[in-house]
Amino acid sequence: MTQWFLDRTFRSSSGDEVRWAALGEEQREQGDAPAVVLLHGTPFSSYVWRGAARALAVRHRVFVWDMPGYGASEMREGQDVSLGAQARVFGELLAHWELDGEAARPAVVAHDFGGCVALRAHLLHGARYERLALVDPVALAPWGSPTYRLLGAHPEVFGQLPPELHRALVREYVSSASHPGLHPAVLDRLVEPWCTAEGQPAFYRQIAQNDQRFTDEIQGRYGEIELPTLICWGAQDNWIPVAKGHELASRIPGSRLHVVEGAGHLVQEDAPAELTAALAEFMRTGR
Repeated sequence: MTQWFLDRTFRSSSGDEVRWAALGEEQREQGDAPAVVLLHGTPFSSYVWRGAARALAVRHRVFVWDMPGYGASEMREGQDVSLGAQARVFGELLAHWELDGEAARPAVVAHDFGGCVALRAHLLHGARYERLALVDPVALAPWGSPTYRLLGAHPEVFGQLPPELHRALVREYVSSASHPGLHPAVLDRLVEPWCTAEGQPAFYRQIAQNDQRFTDEIQGRYGEIELPTLICWGAQDNWIPVAKGHELASRIPGSRLHVVEGAGHLVQEDAPAELTAALAEFMRTGR
């Protein structure tokens, strides 16, 4: 499968080592094409954006990163990996990338709980974007499947599973995010970070910390969003049903909903061409 390597490191104010990469650096001087920042969700990493990132880098500078506690970034005991903490780190990264000024506002594309991170950074911390694309985002209560809530309620129990049982659980859970099914090599890549000595407790830690209050604090403010906003949703998403997409579109003024048939929650893997085309058109036109 496609190689994916985050070759740069940022140290957040909380001390976490965050791995990131930039693609399309030669586009830096193109004033008509905003930089694009891609945010992943849980329990994934920036790897899910590998195809879209390379395609968008033809015209844009593209920034990808693994959130603290995910993928190639640092995982450690006692780490704050809540949605509130991730939004603060995201704001720090925008400043580090010099994308926090009026003339340097990026286009932001956010999947799953990355959607909540991007929305919190914008609504609570003043992060400014050129436009915003939300892909099957965690944005409206209630969210979290019964399995997700069970794992989050008992992290100390599930954290003691023998490694082979833990791996089987994670594989089954990640697999359920796809409607047609994931390529075995892609599934291996998504599961592997959670199957190390640091990764197993980190998997349950991030679920335990992702409380619904982080969306409760912002969902009443979606009417304040004045950005061009695209909402993409897998028609067969069984993690967050497409009805939530229709509801979210009704709450964000002027937003447009694009439903992707045949795709589950991981639209990037289930319908990569259609999703990338929709994102590229949105980056070009704002529609």
